[in-house]
Amino acid sequence: MALPMRSLFTDPDRYLQSFRLFLANSTEHQCMQEFMERQLPSVIGSIGNGKSAINILSVGGGAGEIDLLILSKIQARYPGVTINNHVIEPSADQIFKYKEHVAATSNLENVKFTWHEETAYEYESRMSAEKKTKKWDFIHMIQMLYYVKDVSATIRYFHSLLEEQAKLLIILVSGTSGWETLWKKYGSSFPLGDLCCYVSSADIKRILDSAGLKCQLHELPSHMDITSCFIEGNKDGELLLDFLTETCEFSKTASPELKHQVMEELRKPGCSQERDGKVLFNNNLSAIVIEP
Repeated sequence: MALPMRSLFTDPDRYLQSFRLFLANSTEHQCMQEFMERQLPSVIGSIGNGKSAINILSVGGGAGEIDLLILSKIQARYPGVTINNHVIEPSADQIFKYKEHVAATSNLENVKFTWHEETAYEYESRMSAEKKTKKWDFIHMIQMLYYVKDVSATIRYFHSLLEEQAKLLIILVSGTSGWETLWKKYGSSFPLGDLCCYVSSADIKRILDSAGLKCQLHELPSHMDITSCFIEGNKDGELLLDFLTETCEFSKTASPELKHQVMEELRKPGCSQERDGKVLFNNNLSAIVIEP
């Protein structure tokens, strides 16, 4: 009897394995770094004007690599100014790694870190219960909106916390990416758990337009090498397939028909391109900058 399909999030160890493999096989972090180098300085150009301290909120800060890059750009723009960096992150493991990264990074004397081990929703609930409305000069939500119950409400809440000159930065998969193609076609066939929703920059743009919020959109080209997915029995390929479909052991639990259809789709131009004998999945991201 075939094993039932289940969400990748039901197996945290396998999820982490597949996620690390995704980072190793993709230009995910490189394309974000390029954005931070080239575009971020103008995004943060006025967030700290005339301020003795800059308050930053990182929603879903993960292990902190990208956060520290953002902080270095803010320090360069506002030398010597105190930075209060608050991090919302539900994973204790990720916070531990974040603290390790901070300990290994120099020139952070003027940055004060505060970690909150909670989800975005738990943060909002806590603030509401404590009747607090803390305002922020810069809020960023990087690759985390897939994990909230109500994307529109989450954006509206954090947007309401912006100071006058502040900015809200959202980074997530692009509406032109292979993810969008795969999700729109096969999302309903995958065992999506409560933990995740399929959302791309196209959805965010619709939400912002209907709320009358102004934004700038930057496309960040990125790809992921998924060649190993087409080698039968290849362990890395199986893990990457799990990550793409958000299904634990997709190769073993999907019906032969679904597996065949997904493998065919992954080779099509809507998802990937073949170059130098490799299959490169379109992992394009979008950076969305929202004004107060």
